[in-house]
Amino acid sequence: MTTVAQNIVDTLEANGVERVYGIPGDSLNGFTDALRTSDIEWVHARHEEGAAFAAAGEAGTTGRLAVCAGSCGPGNLHLINGLYDAQRSRVPVLAIAAHIPSAEIGSNYFQETHPQELFRECSVYAEHVSSAEQMPRLLRIAMQTAVERQGVAVLVIPGDVALADIPDEGIARITTTRPRVLPQQEQLERAAELLNGAKKVTILAGAGVAGAHDEVIALADALAAPVVHALRGKEHIEYDNPFDVGMTGLLGFASGYRAMEAADTILMLGTDFPYQQFFPAGATKIQVDVRGEQLGRRAPLDLGIVGDAGETAAALLPLIERKKRRSHLDDALEHYRKTRKKLDELATPTASGKPIHPQYVARLIDRLAADDAVFIPDVGSPVVWAARYLTMNGRRRLIGSFSHGSMANALSQGIGVQASHRNRQVIALAGDGGLAMLLGELLTLEQNAPLPLKIVVFNNSSLNFVELEMKAAGFVNYGTELKNPDLSAVARAVGVHATRVSDSDQLEDALREAFAHDGPALVEVMTDRQELSMPPSISVEQMKGFTLYALRSVLSGRGDEVLDLARTNLRQIF
Repeated sequence: MTTVAQNIVDTLEANGVERVYGIPGDSLNGFTDALRTSDIEWVHARHEEGAAFAAAGEAGTTGRLAVCAGSCGPGNLHLINGLYDAQRSRVPVLAIAAHIPSAEIGSNYFQETHPQELFRECSVYAEHVSSAEQMPRLLRIAMQTAVERQGVAVLVIPGDVALADIPDEGIARITTTRPRVLPQQEQLERAAELLNGAKKVTILAGAGVAGAHDEVIALADALAAPVVHALRGKEHIEYDNPFDVGMTGLLGFASGYRAMEAADTILMLGTDFPYQQFFPAGATKIQVDVRGEQLGRRAPLDLGIVGDAGETAAALLPLIERKKRRSHLDDALEHYRKTRKKLDELATPTASGKPIHPQYVARLIDRLAADDAVFIPDVGSPVVWAARYLTMNGRRRLIGSFSHGSMANALSQGIGVQASHRNRQVIALAGDGGLAMLLGELLTLEQNAPLPLKIVVFNNSSLNFVELEMKAAGFVNYGTELKNPDLSAVARAVGVHATRVSDSDQLEDALREAFAHDGPALVEVMTDRQELSMPPSISVEQMKGFTLYALRSVLSGRGDEVLDLARTNLRQIF
């Protein structure tokens, strides 16, 4: 006879799981003891949120099932934010949520929660294992559901059930499928009719174009359509794309916004781009997505098509009349060249003693990073600089908390990516606020093997993107200042190679040294707090907000802050 916990571990191993992220606890004892004698690596995190983010990072870059675990009550409750991120990023993660003793459930016992209810909203499957007989079947269902629906499955197991003998020692094995999702022929013909009748088509491409690069490019060529990407589509469609005009949205830039606004027809391929205000109201809108429930979610449609982006693009191409007038494309490409030139001019070094432009940091990272590097920016201003200055090439990856939008993702997701890609360069672009929020995960780097993750910290002593949002809304910045220690000294204290850079002329050498270091390394860069990551289009309300912010700041005795803001950002205007 074997225990339920041992059967879980044997089943995970048989299904290709190579590591589990988590923190031990008494209700997990059976599970961690079974791991001790297995070939599965236990990656000991310092916070369960970090463990869940790490699992999401692994799943997001491997496409395979990743696993995290938490003990009962507060232990597994800490997993929830990282699991929300995995669920919204649609990556397959299994969470083992230990529970209090079975006989005590419902008695308001020490550390009692009801995990299957807590995790319901951030999962595709969440069930409670109440007996040893149930477990193998529920584990198989949980794993199968996670990989097929690309989301989070949570298995809630009381500690006593995990230690019980299991009557059936069989090992469940799941299958993974790659179905072809083809649109109906009449929908293809209707799409071709709309596209052939259009004069100015723009394609908006999202994460759903993964693996469909060539098909989308061929369709763009036939339609003379500029290709705008959402953030999660950047790594899949930006490279080797003569029709690329950049990104739109709050993190994008002017050329992507203009290509959308100038179009009379928008073709959305595999995107759930969330910002309604960036869809032109008068344009014809065609949306293609493998998930029918997403059609029309963001903007009213003239045609919604259920289909894989690549399959649909390939099926549409023979029906498209190649456009001879290409002025819309030419105008969009010319605007992109000008916009790209302006962005590149912002990525310049500053004089000695001046805070470093974050654009320059991102541009240097891009130039010095490996051709197959994985980049992971923290939510906030690092995402803006990553979106604008990191260059994709078909081998590089760009992942992050792009749908859930959680702080503190970069370091923890980087741990999961590095643990599953030991010989690949992984670079976390961390904000000072994001790093500090889960600062203990620096210890995880040395705890496990050690992990050679590279961390570049954008230290502007503030919650910088929050400050921009406050300025745009007309509020005086308040509660956003961060009184940081020397973060490089903190990193060195825990055994991480680290350096602090305050002058532009020191930065390249520091990055080269860190990237070449055989182990974890951190570069803390003192960046300009007043640098504005301007959206591609500033609304009247935002202009009013900035004016109100400036007036309120002067009246509250903070006029010097307004002058600093102006001095820093005049180069973005002229």
